[in-house]
Amino acid sequence: MTEIEPRNDVRDGVIAGLIAYSFWGVLPVYFKLVGTVSPTEVMLHRIVWAVPTGALIIHLRRQWPEVRRALTHRTMLLLLATAAFFIAMNWYVYILAVQQSQVFQASLGYYINPLIYVLVGVIFLGEKLRRLQFLAVALATVGVLVLTINGGQFPGIALFLAVSFTVYGVIRKQVAIGGMPGLFVETLVLLPVAAIWLSWLVYSGGAAIAGGDPGMTGLLLLAGPITVVPLLCFALAARRLALTTIGFMQFLSPTLQFLTGVYYGEKLTIPHLICFGCIWIAVVLFSVDAVRSNARDSNVV
Repeated sequence: MTEIEPRNDVRDGVIAGLIAYSFWGVLPVYFKLVGTVSPTEVMLHRIVWAVPTGALIIHLRRQWPEVRRALTHRTMLLLLATAAFFIAMNWYVYILAVQQSQVFQASLGYYINPLIYVLVGVIFLGEKLRRLQFLAVALATVGVLVLTINGGQFPGIALFLAVSFTVYGVIRKQVAIGGMPGLFVETLVLLPVAAIWLSWLVYSGGAAIAGGDPGMTGLLLLAGPITVVPLLCFALAARRLALTTIGFMQFLSPTLQFLTGVYYGEKLTIPHLICFGCIWIAVVLFSVDAVRSNARDSNVV
């Protein structure tokens, strides 16, 4: 029985991880479906409807003590409020990118996000780049420069998404709280402004949800579940899988986003191909380095 249970945990973790990253990977499809709604209103719906969805999950998982501790601890609450600001900006720019047919840039941002994490460690924590890490960062830089110079397109969206999500992640690492309780507190902090803003849009007649289209209303109400459910699956996967496995799986999401951009007919130029080619090689190098590092750490232990 003791041998079967760990295997089941790994199997369940892989399934949960695949659901989470696949969900995030095809998220552009949802934002295309609500493409006639302004990015601001879509973001407001994500915040407003994430709160009741999150509250239900918190209740079922009996995590209210974690939420209460965060709300009553001044430093934790301040850090989560700051994290909430960055994730809200990340959400807004991502929605804007999809609606403006910039899915390639969005996927590029999440490809280079792990490399930005590495640079943060070097710049702020005094860590040293290992050889493969250096090559990965150098290749990613070359790819971005090629797209900027030869493609005539500065990847500002990609860099903003990568940097904002990195800052969000760094802040969240300072707070000892689970993924679901943390997201719930973040959306709860944002809720008053989001609710007032959305109410004003409805009152002024500028809200799509007040337009009388039941199909669109239903899609906008789904903004909460599509925000919360993949994070719940990720939290379940993170508790059952090794960090190296999670590290590999995280590249599934931007790959699916890239394929979504292809599906929607975004123009794939030669500079795009060179840029993504450099990024994909960088991803392989980064992953190989992670495996080697994990193996060395295991041997030391």
